Amino acid sequence: MKHVLYGLLLVFLSTLLAKAQSPHLPYNADYHHLIDRMEIRQGRWAEGFHSSTKPYTRQAVVQLTDSVLANLDYRLSSADRFNLAYLRNDSWEWVMPRTDSIPSDNAIIRNMQYGTMSPGDSRRPFLKVFYKKKADFYSVQTPEFDLHVNPVINLSFDLDSSDPERTSTYANTRGVEVRGTIGKKLGFYSYFADNQVFYPKYVREYAQLYGKPDLSDANGFAPGEGFTKRFPAGGGIGADFISARGSFNFNLLKIINVQFGHDRNFFGNGFRSMFLSDNASPYLFLKLTTRFGKHIQYTNLFTELQNVELTSNEQLIPNKYSTMHHLSVNIGKHVNVGIFESIVYSRDRLEIGYMNPLILYRFVESYRGSADNSFAGLDAKANFLKHFMAYGQIMFDEFRINDLLNNGGSWTNKYAVQLGLKYIDAFGVPNLDLQGEYNLARPYMYAHLGGQTNYTHYNQPLAHPLGGNFKEAIGIARYQYNKLFLTGIFRVAEYGADPPGRNYGSNITKNYETRFRTDGNFIGQGRTTITTFVDARASYMLRHNFFIEGRYAYRLQSSQFRPLEYTNQFASIGIRWNYAYRNLLF
Repeated sequence: MKHVLYGLLLVFLSTLLAKAQSPHLPYNADYHHLIDRMEIRQGRWAEGFHSSTKPYTRQAVVQLTDSVLANLDYRLSSADRFNLAYLRNDSWEWVMPRTDSIPSDNAIIRNMQYGTMSPGDSRRPFLKVFYKKKADFYSVQTPEFDLHVNPVINLSFDLDSSDPERTSTYANTRGVEVRGTIGKKLGFYSYFADNQVFYPKYVREYAQLYGKPDLSDANGFAPGEGFTKRFPAGGGIGADFISARGSFNFNLLKIINVQFGHDRNFFGNGFRSMFLSDNASPYLFLKLTTRFGKHIQYTNLFTELQNVELTSNEQLIPNKYSTMHHLSVNIGKHVNVGIFESIVYSRDRLEIGYMNPLILYRFVESYRGSADNSFAGLDAKANFLKHFMAYGQIMFDEFRINDLLNNGGSWTNKYAVQLGLKYIDAFGVPNLDLQGEYNLARPYMYAHLGGQTNYTHYNQPLAHPLGGNFKEAIGIARYQYNKLFLTGIFRVAEYGADPPGRNYGSNITKNYETRFRTDGNFIGQGRTTITTFVDARASYMLRHNFFIEGRYAYRLQSSQFRPLEYTNQFASIGIRWNYAYRNLLF
């Protein structure tokens, strides 16, 4: 990957004449829901904005809010007005001070954003230095340089009467995030935080499947994170880890954006993604985003991943690589379709053939005579009646049509499917949003010959947290009243757990050559396990990006093997400051 970096630095010299470029927003599901609402309520796709590829740039989000403000047909509730002001204050540096594009129908927003104060201005700065802008603890802006610095805090305390090992859990995160631009041509973002967390029992059990193998008492586990130590040291059940993410981006030519960094990416429109989600820890990547006119976007993603299956604490962790591309096409105002392809391979360096952005990876794999792990997928979404968005994905892994038509349950019939529907302002109630989603993956989906080619990073799945061999139904209800956000999630999943010494296709870190059988496979085979999850959360934004939060969660696990049955039930309170909430629903 270092050779790519050298080349990237050379390419950087060509950006001196590039147009203005903004940093990317960190991935945040709650934040993205506000953007989804605007797209659906507009009843059409925003020009040049493809929401299937995340995260977004701050400039793109502000341009989306500009289109909302200019839309005479968009009737705004009080919560909508709050959200628009919030999104624009959050990226104030990309808001034009004044514009004639906002119609008088939205005079309230005009006065809110374009009065005597500049965009994002705070009415009461602290010591005349801090919080001069509502969104930034400290900021400075000159024609040559733009800098934003914010603290990151997440403190929560949970009571869990159902856990025999620990009746209380907590999270303690302290950090800082920095973003900015240099000459409006180079955008950058950096996040650093220290964390100590005690997780509920079901998360600790998940670590038995996807945690780093316990070669010593020092190894801990944290969902979505990499290197983790046990807390307290010496065998505690908590996790102590550092979160570090960062990237820079610029425009190469007029239509190509280049981003290089260490972070997560997401392809899709659902709560989950069957292509690539935010489930695994951040990874090193190079992303090229090319826009052809207003309706087509082509994304190339080159990543360096880590395989921790067989390493000790004294060894250098082996690298593996993945190359992905996604083509997104808006067909008219209401339909979007996409094509996805990915390949995971193991080399002592990047495979140059897979660096070609305009080729089918399966052809390169066959041409090279390699046994890499290749995937192909399709996705689509439709926006209709200004209240609904239907979406879906299908992902194939070593798919053989003859075996499927034979209906014999061949292990090679490896595919994953997602179907979902979003209903905005449900039943005429402003800011009541509903979402239903169904996901499934066949046995042995995403698995391969071992850790060097399976669809994982740092031993955690890159797509769905359950891996393979599962069915899942999710219902989500969201309601907002200005600064108050209420979220309820109901989830039921069925999967087939592996008894000791057997591989029924759920744990994707296992070699699929050790499969239990070749034919007669079905979803749920093995020890059939059903998990029911109810999660209710109330958040109040006391000031910009500062939340006071309460949560109640109930998780019931039923299994054919009675010793695996148990219940988790916990309630929590906490605060979040510039910290994205993560849903640990698995």
